[in-house]
Amino acid sequence: MKSIDLNCDLGEGYANDAALMEFISSANIACGGHAGDRATMRCTAELATAAGVAVGAHPGYPDKSNFGRAAKVCSPSDVREIVWGQVLTMADVCGELGIRLCHVKPHGALYNQAAIDEEMAAAIVEGVKAADPSLMIYGLAGSLLIEAAEAAGLVGISEVFADRTYYDDGTLTPRDHDDPFVNDPDVAVERVLRMAREGTVAAVSGRVISLTAETVCIHGDGPDAVEFARRINARLRGEGIDITAPRGV
Repeated sequence: MKSIDLNCDLGEGYANDAALMEFISSANIACGGHAGDRATMRCTAELATAAGVAVGAHPGYPDKSNFGRAAKVCSPSDVREIVWGQVLTMADVCGELGIRLCHVKPHGALYNQAAIDEEMAAAIVEGVKAADPSLMIYGLAGSLLIEAAEAAGLVGISEVFADRTYYDDGTLTPRDHDDPFVNDPDVAVERVLRMAREGTVAAVSGRVISLTAETVCIHGDGPDAVEFARRINARLRGEGIDITAPRGV
């Protein structure tokens, strides 16, 4: 049976976390940089574990006023320390709960920069590897982050997005540009199904591009996030696609 992972960024201060757990297989938990604190990390990890959802760290720039979405001019060594420190904090929380930390997915500007910047990608991977080389790294499908993870001997998990649009080169349409989101849930569900089954998606230009879809990001901050997740989950299962977290090594 074909399978795919459904992941969601959680522990960011929104009210949908508990309800979303029913429909996802991996949770990326904010580590106190762009959002969250130790208490929310612990609470969200407990919710995920109770639902059988894999726990991941979601490190971002320590910039809560911009929710980690503003690009920063940081040295590779600074980025390495940011990632290393936040991942270790999440790992410590997991250790207290007796659960396993499975993966790391950078947040916001960190994620977007690592997709196209070789030094940034390498710095993130170094930070993760220093914290725990068994951790998988979630990154944009076809990105330099995936290449850097695999070059360093880590497992890279290629991510696609249910509600974001793409340029011809496989990068995401920036949030401040025209047409960055897929707002129609019916269209989004069909796009996810196509990415899962065929490994293709239509870019904003109309061109069909190829991508590797191992995990699908479902954003949890919208008013209809739970229903959106439920519909994607139901459609994939209805098409015989199992929803499960990646196993790594």
